Amino acid sequence: MKNEPLANITGTLLITAFLLVTLAFAVQGAFETRTEIAHTFSRQAQIQQAQIELEELLRLQIDEENSLRGYSLTRDPFYVAQYHQAAAGYDAKESVIRGILHDQQLSGAGVLLGAYSALQSRWRAEVARPLLRHPRARLVELDKRNKLFSDYETRTVADVRAALASIEARLVASTQLQLNRSAYVRAFWVLVFGMLALLFNMYRSRLNRELEQERTITEILQRAFRSESVPLPHCEVGSAYLSATRQVAVGGDVFDVYRLSGNRALILIADISGKGVDAAVLTAFIKFMVRAIALRHSEPASILAEFNEAFSKAVGNPYLFVSMFVGILDTATFTLEYGSAGHDCAWLRRRNGVEQLSVTGPVVGVMEEPFYSKTIELNPGDTLVLTTDGLTEVRNRDGKPLLSAGATELIEGAGAHAQELADDLVEAARARGGARLRDDLAILAIRIMDTERVYA
Repeated sequence: MKNEPLANITGTLLITAFLLVTLAFAVQGAFETRTEIAHTFSRQAQIQQAQIELEELLRLQIDEENSLRGYSLTRDPFYVAQYHQAAAGYDAKESVIRGILHDQQLSGAGVLLGAYSALQSRWRAEVARPLLRHPRARLVELDKRNKLFSDYETRTVADVRAALASIEARLVASTQLQLNRSAYVRAFWVLVFGMLALLFNMYRSRLNRELEQERTITEILQRAFRSESVPLPHCEVGSAYLSATRQVAVGGDVFDVYRLSGNRALILIADISGKGVDAAVLTAFIKFMVRAIALRHSEPASILAEFNEAFSKAVGNPYLFVSMFVGILDTATFTLEYGSAGHDCAWLRRRNGVEQLSVTGPVVGVMEEPFYSKTIELNPGDTLVLTTDGLTEVRNRDGKPLLSAGATELIEGAGAHAQELADDLVEAARARGGARLRDDLAILAIRIMDTERVYA
Protein backbone atom coordinates (compact mmCIF):
# COMPACT_ATOMS: atom_id res chain seq x y z
CA MET A 1 0.00 0.00 0.00
CA LYS A 2 2.88 2.36 0.74
CA ASN A 3 4.21 2.05 -2.81
CA GLU A 4 0.87 2.83 -4.55
CA PRO A 5 1.45 6.60 -4.84
CA LEU A 6 4.94 6.01 -6.23
CA ALA A 7 3.55 3.44 -8.66
CA ASN A 8 0.85 5.86 -9.78
CA ILE A 9 3.44 8.59 -10.34
CA THR A 10 5.73 6.20 -12.23
CA GLY A 11 2.86 4.97 -14.36
CA THR A 12 1.79 8.52 -15.14
CA LEU A 13 5.34 9.46 -16.12
CA LEU A 14 5.65 6.41 -18.37
CA ILE A 15 2.34 7.16 -20.06
CA THR A 16 3.33 10.80 -20.49
CA ALA A 17 6.69 9.81 -21.99
CA PHE A 18 4.99 7.37 -24.37
CA LEU A 19 2.48 10.04 -25.35
CA LEU A 20 5.28 12.51 -26.10
CA VAL A 21 7.14 9.94 -28.21
CA THR A 22 4.04 9.05 -30.20
CA LEU A 23 3.24 12.72 -30.60
CA ALA A 24 6.75 13.34 -31.97
CA PHE A 25 6.31 10.51 -34.48
CA ALA A 26 2.90 11.84 -35.46
CA VAL A 27 4.21 15.36 -36.02
CA GLN A 28 7.21 14.10 -37.95
CA GLY A 29 4.99 11.91 -40.12
CA ALA A 30 2.63 14.79 -40.76
CA PHE A 31 5.49 17.05 -41.88
CA GLU A 32 6.92 14.33 -44.12
CA THR A 33 3.55 13.69 -45.72
CA ARG A 34 3.01 17.40 -46.22
CA THR A 35 6.43 17.71 -47.87
CA GLU A 36 5.70 14.77 -50.19
CA ILE A 37 2.33 16.18 -51.19
CA ALA A 38 3.83 19.64 -51.79
CA HIS A 39 6.56 18.11 -53.96
CA THR A 40 3.98 16.15 -55.98
CA PHE A 41 1.82 19.25 -56.44
CA SER A 42 4.91 21.14 -57.61
CA ARG A 43 5.71 18.46 -60.17
CA GLN A 44 2.11 18.43 -61.35
CA ALA A 45 2.20 22.20 -61.81
CA GLN A 46 5.41 21.89 -63.83
CA ILE A 47 3.87 19.26 -66.11
CA GLN A 48 0.79 21.41 -66.64
CA GLN A 49 3.07 24.35 -67.47
CA ALA A 50 4.89 22.17 -70.00
CA GLN A 51 1.56 21.24 -71.60
CA ILE A 52 0.61 24.91 -71.90
CA GLU A 53 4.00 25.81 -73.34
CA LEU A 54 3.70 22.94 -75.85
CA GLU A 55 0.43 24.32 -77.20
CA GLU A 56 2.06 27.75 -77.48
CA LEU A 57 4.95 26.11 -79.32
CA LEU A 58 2.53 24.67 -81.87
CA ARG A 59 0.93 28.07 -82.37
CA LEU A 60 4.32 29.66 -83.07
CA GLN A 61 5.16 26.90 -85.55
CA ILE A 62 1.93 27.64 -87.41
CA ASP A 63 2.81 31.35 -87.33
CA GLU A 64 6.10 30.53 -89.05
CA GLU A 65 4.30 28.69 -91.85
CA ASN A 66 1.67 31.40 -92.29
CA SER A 67 4.30 34.17 -92.40
CA LEU A 68 6.28 32.22 -95.00
CA ARG A 69 3.17 31.71 -97.10
CA GLY A 70 2.27 35.40 -96.84
CA TYR A 71 5.72 36.43 -98.02
CA SER A 72 5.54 34.01 -100.95
CA LEU A 73 2.22 35.49 -102.07
CA THR A 74 2.88 39.21 -101.49
CA ARG A 75 6.68 39.64 -101.37
CA ASP A 76 6.02 41.99 -98.45
CA PRO A 77 9.04 42.24 -96.08
CA PHE A 78 6.56 42.52 -93.19
CA TYR A 79 6.00 38.77 -93.37
CA VAL A 80 9.74 38.12 -93.24
CA ALA A 81 9.89 40.03 -89.94
CA GLN A 82 6.87 38.10 -88.68
CA TYR A 83 8.54 34.83 -89.64
CA HIS A 84 11.74 35.65 -87.75
CA GLN A 85 9.74 36.80 -84.71
CA ALA A 86 7.74 33.55 -84.66
CA ALA A 87 10.93 31.50 -85.13
CA ALA A 88 12.62 33.26 -82.20
CA GLY A 89 9.55 32.71 -80.03
CA TYR A 90 9.47 29.04 -81.04
CA ASP A 91 13.11 28.55 -80.03
CA ALA A 92 12.51 30.26 -76.67
CA LYS A 93 9.45 28.12 -75.91
CA GLU A 94 11.26 24.96 -76.93
CA SER A 95 14.07 25.85 -74.52
CA VAL A 96 11.59 26.41 -71.67
CA ILE A 97 9.88 23.06 -72.26
CA ARG A 98 13.21 21.26 -72.52
CA GLY A 99 14.28 22.82 -69.20
CA ILE A 100 11.09 21.65 -67.48
CA LEU A 101 11.47 18.12 -68.80
CA HIS A 102 15.12 18.07 -67.72
CA ASP A 103 14.29 19.34 -64.21
CA GLN A 104 11.57 16.71 -63.85
CA GLN A 105 13.91 14.01 -65.23
CA LEU A 106 11.45 13.10 -67.99
CA SER A 107 13.94 11.71 -70.47
CA GLY A 108 11.29 9.95 -72.59
CA ALA A 109 9.32 13.13 -73.18
CA GLY A 110 12.61 14.96 -73.76
CA VAL A 111 13.54 12.54 -76.56
CA LEU A 112 10.15 13.08 -78.22
CA LEU A 113 10.54 16.84 -77.94
CA GLY A 114 14.01 16.57 -79.48
CA ALA A 115 12.57 14.63 -82.41
CA TYR A 116 9.92 17.29 -82.93
CA SER A 117 12.52 20.09 -82.80
CA ALA A 118 14.71 18.20 -85.26
CA LEU A 119 11.78 18.02 -87.70
CA GLN A 120 11.25 21.75 -87.30
CA SER A 121 14.94 22.41 -88.01
CA ARG A 122 14.73 20.28 -91.18
CA TRP A 123 11.62 22.18 -92.26
CA ARG A 124 13.43 25.47 -91.86
CA ALA A 125 16.44 24.20 -93.80
CA GLU A 126 14.56 22.47 -96.62
CA VAL A 127 11.45 24.64 -96.96
CA ALA A 128 11.68 28.01 -95.19
CA ARG A 129 15.16 29.19 -96.08
CA PRO A 130 14.99 28.21 -99.78
CA LEU A 131 11.68 30.01 -100.11
CA LEU A 132 13.03 33.12 -98.38
CA ARG A 133 15.93 33.15 -100.85
CA HIS A 134 13.69 32.39 -103.85
CA PRO A 135 10.22 33.74 -103.05
CA ARG A 136 9.03 33.06 -106.59
CA ALA A 137 9.16 29.32 -106.05
CA ARG A 138 5.92 27.54 -106.73
CA LEU A 139 3.61 27.18 -103.74
CA VAL A 140 2.65 23.72 -104.95
CA GLU A 141 6.13 22.49 -104.14
CA LEU A 142 5.97 24.24 -100.77
CA ASP A 143 2.66 22.55 -99.98
CA LYS A 144 4.02 19.11 -100.89
CA ARG A 145 7.03 19.49 -98.65
CA ASN A 146 4.91 21.08 -95.89
CA LYS A 147 2.55 18.13 -95.89
CA LEU A 148 5.41 15.69 -95.58
CA PHE A 149 6.79 17.50 -92.54
CA SER A 150 3.33 18.19 -91.06
CA ASP A 151 2.44 14.50 -91.03
CA TYR A 152 5.61 13.65 -89.11
CA GLU A 153 5.21 16.61 -86.77
CA THR A 154 1.57 15.80 -86.02
CA ARG A 155 2.43 12.26 -84.97
CA THR A 156 5.40 13.44 -82.92
CA VAL A 157 3.37 16.12 -81.13
CA ALA A 158 0.66 13.58 -80.37
CA ASP A 159 3.31 11.38 -78.75
CA VAL A 160 4.61 14.31 -76.66
CA ARG A 161 1.06 15.18 -75.56
CA ALA A 162 0.35 11.57 -74.63
CA ALA A 163 3.59 11.34 -72.65
CA LEU A 164 2.83 14.51 -70.67
CA ALA A 165 -0.79 13.44 -70.08
CA SER A 166 0.37 10.04 -68.83
CA ILE A 167 2.84 11.65 -66.44
CA GLU A 168 0.19 14.05 -65.15
CA ALA A 169 -2.26 11.17 -64.59
CA ARG A 170 0.37 9.30 -62.56
CA LEU A 171 1.03 12.41 -60.48
CA VAL A 172 -2.69 12.88 -59.81
CA ALA A 173 -2.97 9.26 -58.72
CA SER A 174 0.11 9.67 -56.52
CA THR A 175 -1.36 12.78 -54.92
CA GLN A 176 -4.62 11.00 -54.16
CA LEU A 177 -2.71 8.06 -52.67
CA GLN A 178 -0.70 10.40 -50.45
CA LEU A 179 -3.85 12.21 -49.31
CA ASN A 180 -5.56 8.90 -48.49
CA ARG A 181 -2.50 7.68 -46.63
CA SER A 182 -2.38 10.95 -44.69
CA ALA A 183 -6.03 10.52 -43.73
CA TYR A 184 -5.45 6.95 -42.55
CA VAL A 185 -2.39 7.97 -40.54
CA ARG A 186 -4.29 10.81 -38.90
CA ALA A 187 -7.12 8.44 -38.04
CA PHE A 188 -4.62 6.02 -36.50
CA TRP A 189 -3.02 8.68 -34.33
CA VAL A 190 -6.42 9.97 -33.28
CA LEU A 191 -7.26 6.45 -32.13
CA VAL A 192 -3.96 6.13 -30.26
CA PHE A 193 -4.33 9.46 -28.53
CA GLY A 194 -7.94 8.69 -27.70
CA MET A 195 -6.95 5.45 -25.97
CA LEU A 196 -4.16 7.16 -24.07
CA ALA A 197 -6.51 9.91 -22.97
CA LEU A 198 -8.65 7.34 -21.18
CA LEU A 199 -5.74 6.62 -18.84
CA PHE A 200 -5.57 10.16 -17.50
CA ASN A 201 -8.41 9.92 -14.99
CA MET A 202 -6.30 11.81 -12.49
CA TYR A 203 -6.97 15.00 -14.48
CA ARG A 204 -10.76 14.85 -14.17
CA SER A 205 -10.92 17.43 -11.44
CA ARG A 206 -8.72 19.78 -13.42
CA LEU A 207 -10.90 19.36 -16.50
CA ASN A 208 -13.99 20.07 -14.42
CA ARG A 209 -12.44 23.31 -13.21
CA GLU A 210 -11.61 24.28 -16.79
CA LEU A 211 -15.17 23.54 -17.85
CA GLU A 212 -16.47 25.72 -15.06
CA GLN A 213 -14.18 28.52 -16.20
CA GLU A 214 -15.46 28.06 -19.75
CA ARG A 215 -19.04 28.37 -18.55
CA THR A 216 -18.08 31.60 -16.81
CA ILE A 217 -16.47 32.88 -19.99
CA THR A 218 -19.59 31.86 -21.88
CA GLU A 219 -21.80 33.90 -19.59
CA ILE A 220 -19.52 36.92 -20.04
CA LEU A 221 -19.63 36.50 -23.80
CA GLN A 222 -23.41 36.22 -23.69
CA ARG A 223 -23.65 39.58 -21.97
CA ALA A 224 -21.10 41.04 -24.40
CA PHE A 225 -22.79 40.23 -27.68
CA ARG A 226 -26.46 39.61 -26.93
CA SER A 227 -28.59 42.65 -27.62
CA GLU A 228 -30.89 43.82 -24.90
CA SER A 229 -34.46 44.62 -25.78
CA VAL A 230 -34.25 47.89 -27.70
CA PRO A 231 -37.63 49.54 -28.25
CA LEU A 232 -38.18 50.95 -31.73
CA PRO A 233 -40.97 53.42 -32.53
CA HIS A 234 -43.91 51.75 -34.27
CA CYS A 235 -42.19 48.34 -34.17
CA GLU A 236 -42.30 45.04 -32.33
CA VAL A 237 -38.98 43.24 -31.91
CA GLY A 238 -38.69 39.52 -31.25
CA SER A 239 -35.61 37.31 -31.06
CA ALA A 240 -34.48 33.79 -30.25
CA TYR A 241 -31.24 31.84 -30.14
CA LEU A 242 -30.65 28.10 -30.20
CA SER A 243 -27.10 26.72 -29.96
CA ALA A 244 -26.09 23.51 -31.69
CA THR A 245 -23.33 22.95 -29.10
CA ARG A 246 -24.33 21.29 -25.87
CA GLN A 247 -23.57 23.07 -22.59
CA VAL A 248 -22.73 26.23 -24.56
CA ALA A 249 -25.40 28.83 -25.05
CA VAL A 250 -23.39 30.88 -27.51
CA GLY A 251 -21.85 30.20 -30.89
CA GLY A 252 -21.04 31.72 -34.23
CA ASP A 253 -24.31 33.59 -34.76
CA VAL A 254 -24.98 37.17 -33.68
CA PHE A 255 -27.82 39.64 -34.10
CA ASP A 256 -28.23 43.23 -33.00
CA VAL A 257 -30.75 46.07 -32.98
CA TYR A 258 -29.08 49.40 -32.25
CA ARG A 259 -30.62 52.86 -32.20
CA LEU A 260 -28.48 55.22 -34.30
CA SER A 261 -30.79 58.20 -33.81
CA GLY A 262 -34.38 58.96 -32.89
CA ASN A 263 -35.92 57.22 -35.88
CA ARG A 264 -32.98 55.29 -37.42
CA ALA A 265 -31.84 51.88 -36.21
CA LEU A 266 -29.11 49.45 -37.21
CA ILE A 267 -30.39 45.93 -37.90
CA LEU A 268 -27.73 43.20 -37.95
CA ILE A 269 -27.55 39.43 -38.18
CA ALA A 270 -24.37 37.48 -38.97
CA ASP A 271 -23.26 33.87 -39.18
CA ILE A 272 -19.59 32.97 -38.61
CA SER A 273 -18.17 29.79 -40.12
CA GLY A 274 -17.72 28.05 -36.77
CA LYS A 275 -19.40 26.96 -33.54
CA GLY A 276 -18.86 27.16 -29.80
CA VAL A 277 -16.86 29.55 -27.69
CA ASP A 278 -14.13 30.12 -30.30
CA ALA A 279 -16.65 31.46 -32.77
CA ALA A 280 -18.47 33.37 -30.03
CA VAL A 281 -15.34 35.39 -29.31
CA LEU A 282 -15.66 36.96 -32.76
CA THR A 283 -19.32 37.83 -32.35
CA ALA A 284 -18.60 40.66 -29.92
CA PHE A 285 -16.03 42.02 -32.37
CA ILE A 286 -18.58 41.90 -35.19
CA LYS A 287 -21.33 43.51 -33.15
CA PHE A 288 -19.38 46.49 -31.86
CA MET A 289 -17.30 47.01 -35.01
CA VAL A 290 -20.43 47.19 -37.16
CA ARG A 291 -21.99 49.59 -34.65
CA ALA A 292 -18.96 51.87 -34.82
CA ILE A 293 -18.92 51.83 -38.62
CA ALA A 294 -22.68 52.47 -38.82
CA LEU A 295 -22.24 55.65 -36.78
CA ARG A 296 -19.96 56.96 -39.57
CA HIS A 297 -21.69 55.55 -42.65
CA SER A 298 -25.40 55.58 -43.38
CA GLU A 299 -25.34 53.22 -46.37
CA PRO A 300 -25.24 49.43 -45.71
CA ALA A 301 -22.97 48.85 -48.72
CA SER A 302 -20.35 51.19 -47.23
CA ILE A 303 -20.70 49.54 -43.82
CA LEU A 304 -20.10 46.09 -45.32
CA ALA A 305 -17.14 47.28 -47.40
CA GLU A 306 -15.35 48.83 -44.41
CA PHE A 307 -16.13 45.87 -42.16
CA ASN A 308 -14.85 43.43 -44.79
CA GLU A 309 -11.50 45.24 -44.79
CA ALA A 310 -11.37 45.40 -40.98
CA PHE A 311 -12.32 41.72 -40.61
CA SER A 312 -9.60 40.56 -43.01
CA LYS A 313 -6.96 42.52 -41.09
CA ALA A 314 -8.15 41.57 -37.59
CA VAL A 315 -8.73 37.85 -38.18
CA GLY A 316 -5.63 35.96 -39.24
CA ASN A 317 -7.47 32.75 -40.15
CA PRO A 318 -8.08 32.64 -43.94
CA TYR A 319 -10.70 29.90 -43.48
CA LEU A 320 -13.01 32.08 -41.39
CA PHE A 321 -15.74 33.97 -43.20
CA VAL A 322 -19.01 35.65 -42.27
CA SER A 323 -22.37 35.90 -43.99
CA MET A 324 -24.04 39.10 -42.85
CA PHE A 325 -27.21 41.15 -43.25
CA VAL A 326 -26.96 44.86 -42.41
CA GLY A 327 -30.02 47.08 -42.55
CA ILE A 328 -30.82 50.69 -41.69
CA LEU A 329 -34.47 50.95 -40.63
CA ASP A 330 -36.14 54.37 -40.69
CA THR A 331 -39.20 54.18 -38.44
CA ALA A 332 -40.41 57.61 -39.56
CA THR A 333 -40.62 56.82 -43.28
CA PHE A 334 -41.05 53.04 -42.92
CA THR A 335 -38.13 52.34 -45.28
CA LEU A 336 -35.45 49.70 -44.95
CA GLU A 337 -32.14 50.05 -46.75
CA TYR A 338 -30.14 46.83 -46.53
CA GLY A 339 -27.05 45.06 -47.77
CA SER A 340 -26.72 41.28 -47.73
CA ALA A 341 -23.19 39.84 -47.75
CA GLY A 342 -23.98 36.32 -48.89
CA HIS A 343 -26.77 36.05 -46.29
CA ASP A 344 -29.82 34.58 -48.02
CA CYS A 345 -31.79 33.84 -44.83
CA ALA A 346 -33.80 37.07 -44.91
CA TRP A 347 -37.52 37.36 -45.57
CA LEU A 348 -40.23 40.02 -45.63
CA ARG A 349 -43.68 38.84 -44.60
CA ARG A 350 -46.47 41.01 -45.97
CA ARG A 351 -50.22 40.63 -45.82
CA ASN A 352 -50.30 38.89 -49.20
CA GLY A 353 -47.36 36.51 -48.72
CA VAL A 354 -43.67 36.07 -47.89
CA GLU A 355 -40.78 37.10 -50.15
CA GLN A 356 -37.12 36.21 -49.72
CA LEU A 357 -34.76 39.20 -49.84
CA SER A 358 -31.99 38.92 -52.41
CA VAL A 359 -28.26 38.82 -51.67
CA THR A 360 -26.38 41.99 -52.69
CA GLY A 361 -22.74 41.01 -52.28
CA PRO A 362 -20.20 38.29 -51.39
CA VAL A 363 -19.64 36.86 -47.92
CA VAL A 364 -17.24 38.80 -45.70
CA GLY A 365 -13.63 37.64 -45.45
CA VAL A 366 -13.37 35.78 -48.76
CA MET A 367 -12.86 38.30 -51.54
CA GLU A 368 -12.76 42.02 -52.17
CA GLU A 369 -15.77 42.54 -54.43
CA PRO A 370 -18.21 45.46 -54.30
CA PHE A 371 -21.24 45.43 -52.03
CA TYR A 372 -24.56 46.97 -52.98
CA SER A 373 -27.59 48.28 -51.09
CA LYS A 374 -31.30 47.92 -51.74
CA THR A 375 -34.22 49.92 -50.40
CA ILE A 376 -37.69 48.55 -49.70
CA GLU A 377 -40.84 50.27 -48.48
CA LEU A 378 -42.57 48.80 -45.42
CA ASN A 379 -46.25 48.91 -44.52
CA PRO A 380 -48.05 48.44 -41.20
CA GLY A 381 -48.29 44.71 -40.53
CA ASP A 382 -45.12 43.83 -42.47
CA THR A 383 -42.56 41.73 -40.61
CA LEU A 384 -38.85 41.54 -41.38
CA VAL A 385 -37.60 38.04 -40.51
CA LEU A 386 -33.85 37.42 -40.29
CA THR A 387 -32.35 34.04 -39.39
CA THR A 388 -29.08 32.20 -39.75
CA ASP A 389 -28.74 29.06 -41.86
CA GLY A 390 -29.47 26.91 -38.83
CA LEU A 391 -33.11 27.21 -39.94
CA THR A 392 -32.75 26.29 -43.61
CA GLU A 393 -30.27 23.49 -42.85
CA VAL A 394 -32.26 21.78 -40.09
CA ARG A 395 -32.93 18.19 -41.20
CA ASN A 396 -35.73 15.76 -40.52
CA ARG A 397 -35.25 12.10 -39.62
CA ASP A 398 -34.68 11.23 -43.28
CA GLY A 399 -31.83 13.74 -43.49
CA LYS A 400 -33.73 16.12 -45.77
CA PRO A 401 -32.94 19.81 -45.09
CA LEU A 402 -35.70 22.37 -44.73
CA LEU A 403 -34.19 24.73 -47.34
CA SER A 404 -35.46 28.21 -48.20
CA ALA A 405 -38.81 27.05 -49.55
CA GLY A 406 -39.63 25.19 -46.33
CA ALA A 407 -38.51 28.15 -44.22
CA THR A 408 -40.76 30.45 -46.24
CA GLU A 409 -43.76 28.22 -45.48
CA LEU A 410 -42.92 28.19 -41.76
CA ILE A 411 -42.65 31.99 -41.67
CA GLU A 412 -45.93 32.38 -43.51
CA GLY A 413 -47.74 30.22 -40.96
CA ALA A 414 -45.99 31.51 -37.81
CA GLY A 415 -47.56 33.80 -35.20
CA ALA A 416 -48.55 37.37 -35.98
CA HIS A 417 -46.46 39.11 -33.32
CA ALA A 418 -42.68 39.35 -33.60
CA GLN A 419 -41.73 37.36 -30.50
CA GLU A 420 -44.44 34.81 -31.18
CA LEU A 421 -43.04 34.33 -34.69
CA ALA A 422 -39.48 33.84 -33.39
CA ASP A 423 -40.64 31.31 -30.79
CA ASP A 424 -42.68 29.42 -33.39
CA LEU A 425 -39.66 29.08 -35.68
CA VAL A 426 -37.51 27.75 -32.83
CA GLU A 427 -40.13 25.17 -31.91
CA ALA A 428 -40.48 24.13 -35.55
CA ALA A 429 -36.69 23.70 -35.82
CA ARG A 430 -36.62 21.60 -32.65
CA ALA A 431 -39.51 19.45 -33.84
CA ARG A 432 -37.88 18.82 -37.21
CA GLY A 433 -34.28 18.39 -36.06
CA GLY A 434 -34.90 16.38 -32.91
CA ALA A 435 -32.52 16.61 -29.98
CA ARG A 436 -29.53 17.91 -31.94
CA LEU A 437 -29.15 20.69 -34.49
CA ARG A 438 -26.41 20.74 -37.10
CA ASP A 439 -25.87 24.48 -36.79
CA ASP A 440 -26.63 27.34 -34.43
CA LEU A 441 -29.89 29.17 -35.03
CA ALA A 442 -30.45 32.88 -34.45
CA ILE A 443 -33.75 34.61 -35.23
CA LEU A 444 -34.58 38.31 -35.32
CA ALA A 445 -38.08 39.48 -36.21
CA ILE A 446 -39.20 43.12 -36.54
CA ARG A 447 -42.87 43.86 -37.16
CA ILE A 448 -44.16 47.26 -38.32
CA MET A 449 -47.13 48.11 -36.13
CA ASP A 450 -50.25 50.01 -37.10
CA THR A 451 -49.52 53.69 -36.40
CA GLU A 452 -53.05 54.29 -35.17
CA ARG A 453 -52.58 51.53 -32.64
CA VAL A 454 -49.25 53.02 -31.51
CA TYR A 455 -50.63 56.47 -30.84
CA ALA A 456 -53.87 55.22 -29.31
